[in-house]
Amino acid sequence: MIRTQGPWFVDEHGRTVMLRGVNLAGSSKVPIGFPTHRREGFFDQRRVSFVGRPFPLEEADEHFARLREWGLTFLRFVVTWEAIEHAGPGQYDEAYLNYLVQIIDKARQYDIRLFIDPHQDVWGRFSGGDGAPGWTYEAVGFAPEHFAETGAAVVHATHGDPLPRMIWPTNYDKLAAATMFTLFFGGNDFAPHFMIEGEPAQEFLQRHFINAMKQVAQRVKNLPNVVGFDSFNEPSLGYIGLRDLGRHPNILRNGAMPTPFEGMLLGAGHAREVSVYAMTLLGSLWRRKRLLNPQGVRAWREGYDCLWKQQGVWEVDAHGQPRLLKPDYFTRVNGQLIDPPNDYLKPFIRRYAREIRSAAGVPHAIIFVENVALANSLKWKAEDAPHIVNAAHWYDVLTIYFKQYWAFLAADPITQKFVLGNRRARRMFVQQLRNIKQWSADGMDEVPTLIGEFGLPFDLGKKQAYRTGKYEAHVHALDAYFTALDANLLNWTLWNYTPDNTNARGDCWNDEDFSIFSRDQQTNPQDIHSGGRALEAVVRPYARAIAGEPLRMSFDRKTRHFELEFRHAAQVSAPTEIFVPNYQYPHGYQVIVSDGACEIDRVGQLVFYQHSHAREVHSLRVIPE
Repeated sequence: MIRTQGPWFVDEHGRTVMLRGVNLAGSSKVPIGFPTHRREGFFDQRRVSFVGRPFPLEEADEHFARLREWGLTFLRFVVTWEAIEHAGPGQYDEAYLNYLVQIIDKARQYDIRLFIDPHQDVWGRFSGGDGAPGWTYEAVGFAPEHFAETGAAVVHATHGDPLPRMIWPTNYDKLAAATMFTLFFGGNDFAPHFMIEGEPAQEFLQRHFINAMKQVAQRVKNLPNVVGFDSFNEPSLGYIGLRDLGRHPNILRNGAMPTPFEGMLLGAGHAREVSVYAMTLLGSLWRRKRLLNPQGVRAWREGYDCLWKQQGVWEVDAHGQPRLLKPDYFTRVNGQLIDPPNDYLKPFIRRYAREIRSAAGVPHAIIFVENVALANSLKWKAEDAPHIVNAAHWYDVLTIYFKQYWAFLAADPITQKFVLGNRRARRMFVQQLRNIKQWSADGMDEVPTLIGEFGLPFDLGKKQAYRTGKYEAHVHALDAYFTALDANLLNWTLWNYTPDNTNARGDCWNDEDFSIFSRDQQTNPQDIHSGGRALEAVVRPYARAIAGEPLRMSFDRKTRHFELEFRHAAQVSAPTEIFVPNYQYPHGYQVIVSDGACEIDRVGQLVFYQHSHAREVHSLRVIPE
């Protein structure tokens, strides 16, 4: 049993638990047999199946044994709304739900805990991401097969190869995803008279999403290794809060980038010349203009007009010219300025927490809360909903956008500041993560922090690591990230472990390749480490249960020295447990303690430390033989 207590997770013995694990899995975003890079059958919702995501049952022992061997025993388990309810509103995939129970119970047999992540990116597959079923677009009047021509989304299946690097996040600002998010979180205020099957759009969409996740909660409620539920992966509020629909809202501009107003016009069948940008180290640079939608195709189904035109956001004047009437339409309600995350995201999370806990029959189930990307703005008090965790994501933005790792260069996406020098770059990582943890204390009423996602692409540079099998740059980068996480005593789930990762298609979604395992690197299936990537950095010692409050923890990858310091809790009698992987210490190791005694279990890869009560603060060191 794991519960929250102030800024920490604690177990049934009262020990502070440090959670280390992975997201399982990247390919769980897409249905079996429906790769995102091929158009054939892409829009067919009838034959969709996620049974076998993250892996077939017959492979479960292999993968769970490997994760346990690597010490990654806490999972952010990826499911999607589409996987549960793809056939239509209220039609649940019982085969998939039954499969989930079996695969999660198998994880229990390996002493692997997890929380359920209802994953999405840019709303759903048809707008270039994953998550929501295809029928949700049709329910609001969209014709997803026309998103490409109208600039409403860049979708790999309709764009074809090669997909421009990191183009998919730009879909957050485009018509399809921005409209869906706006209706989901704020339809009652910004489209108050728009109904779906006689029900307000916001209620229709939220109800179906929550009910789908309740199907999961009801089935896993008796599995003790399920500790809680994520709320909503990387939520976006769409247009909500945009001050000027005639301007680009985001520093991320890549490829053809219509402004929100231009996006609305394109979707309504108006050809427009839009700005084209390129991402550089200096930021998004304007390159040229490009004519989009010259054929006048509409992103809306027959019989539907642009939803935002109906709300009076824009019109076509007597001369046939489109005019933006309310550039700040999404910033005020009844004349009052809004607070987007706290007025729209927070009420949804409170509702979600209440209904999921009720469905699971566990009123104290942990809810892992995510804020709007790149923002520490969601304010939370215990009375809003207890047992909450700040599950923010963190990435080294330069590395993921440019697929290059420069140890001497780092950037802060919030302040847009750069630093030069290896030490300064590492200090920036530590500070960025410290800011996230500080928000858990200042803005969220002293709750635990778990970094739900971080990682790096394994196709850095020209993918030379695929050919050589050497991951020096990846090891260096990941070690910097892990060191920064340890410096802040943070819990984490690395993005990601994808069982069917390949060199050709990576994690099987939008050409991403973040998996720490790949079949194409598995030269010896009998070796549990074979297929692992950058394991020198990933597989590392850590204190998994501490008989008190952790004060300091670190691991030096070069010397393989591990250090822990903690203040004991008088009421805790269970020993401190340290995961010490044989991978890092093939010839054995010594344990040096400040007091008390320890027991080494090389087979279980654990050190049990029983401190004395002669002192308040205790230390432990592991050094190689």
